[in-house]
Amino acid sequence: MSPEKIILSVVALPGVFFLLLGLVWLLGGHLSERALSRLTRGAYALLTLAVASIGLKMWQAGTPSIQLSLGDWFHVDHYGYPLSFLVDRLSLPMMGVTVVLAGIVGSFSVRYLHRDPGFYRFFLLLHLFTFGALLVFTAGSLDLLMAGWEIVGITAVMLVGFFQYRREPVRNALRVFGIYRIADVTLLLAIFLAHHWFGTAAWTGMFRGEWPGHINNLNGTAATVIAVLLIFAASGKSSQGPFCGWLPRAMEGPTPSSAVFYGAISVHAGAYLLLRIEPLIRSSWVATGLVIFIGLTTAILGTLVHRTCADAKTSLAYASQTQLGIIFAEIGLGWTTLAIFHIIGHAMVRTMQFLRAPSMLHDYHRVHAAAGGHLDPTGEHYESLLPKSVQLWLYRVALGRGFYDSIVDRFVIAPVKKVAGALALFELGHSDKTDV
Repeated sequence: MSPEKIILSVVALPGVFFLLLGLVWLLGGHLSERALSRLTRGAYALLTLAVASIGLKMWQAGTPSIQLSLGDWFHVDHYGYPLSFLVDRLSLPMMGVTVVLAGIVGSFSVRYLHRDPGFYRFFLLLHLFTFGALLVFTAGSLDLLMAGWEIVGITAVMLVGFFQYRREPVRNALRVFGIYRIADVTLLLAIFLAHHWFGTAAWTGMFRGEWPGHINNLNGTAATVIAVLLIFAASGKSSQGPFCGWLPRAMEGPTPSSAVFYGAISVHAGAYLLLRIEPLIRSSWVATGLVIFIGLTTAILGTLVHRTCADAKTSLAYASQTQLGIIFAEIGLGWTTLAIFHIIGHAMVRTMQFLRAPSMLHDYHRVHAAAGGHLDPTGEHYESLLPKSVQLWLYRVALGRGFYDSIVDRFVIAPVKKVAGALALFELGHSDKTDV
């Protein structure tokens, strides 16, 4: 089979599984847990082998990338939106990480969610998420990336509210959904401007050459505007900068979904986008400074808050924010190869930590006993460098999680609610006059 057909099969297979399982569910059918688990394990083993074969064929052929064009997606007047896929040295590792970690999480979830009422629903969403993630990493244009981006986003939100019979998961899912929507507006604007200024949103039209080392086709103010918009879109997906509040709230979902979504794949989609557009960022000192500033400030805040978290999953969420902040800074400094290795390593380690989170306390006590009942605390040598008053101030900031939620509630959500209430009263008064 040609590499192009294998790429298409790898991207389509999780989507086909989702459609088939959804059809069975809509028709009132049901697969047993054993059948579903065997199907999932077989599918992801096949996907892993397929991604490995793509890499092997690229290595044997000595080609740095494979492009697959399926014609135009749709037309607007005389302009066609291309439906194309691109697999290169950036997207291939991300594809491998996606199918391997989704397969591991799928196998883990068979036992973790045994006899859970949402067992079937979880695997439906897992297949849909994998399909969306593979679309993001293989998309040959910003248009197709946007489609996968939204699929990943909606599955993430639905898994935050997975335990829908409790109030807090649903409330937090709505909050995550709202933050996603605000950040995604910047991605839509960037796509619109790319079509306007580049004449296309395809990677091959925006850049020349192969990743890494590809060259930007646009410079000046236009490049800066698009780069800044895409940095904010990436920040929203990776919980950085002004959008850093949703990741701890997403911990309401099941632990396996926390591992694959918020520790491994979903949060790294933003970093992947920045790596893909790195020449745009490099061409503008404004964009370069912005991505480094967002990364470093989020990393510092995440480190502080991480040290005061009382539960394991929230602590891991802030630790992920810290690592993603460092990855953002690496991309801003132009260390793209280091960043891709950092992403892969972080995804692997964080998935393992999330999956072991339920037994983390047991492991701690076992290590504590093995050390003779005493483990030295870590990090105190850094704290001793600061005055006592500064330590207390930092502790209060960390305990309040940077006061992020308070600031957003007071200066963003409250004014929006006031405007919405005023508009509702205006509409009510206007409709009364119309009735008269």
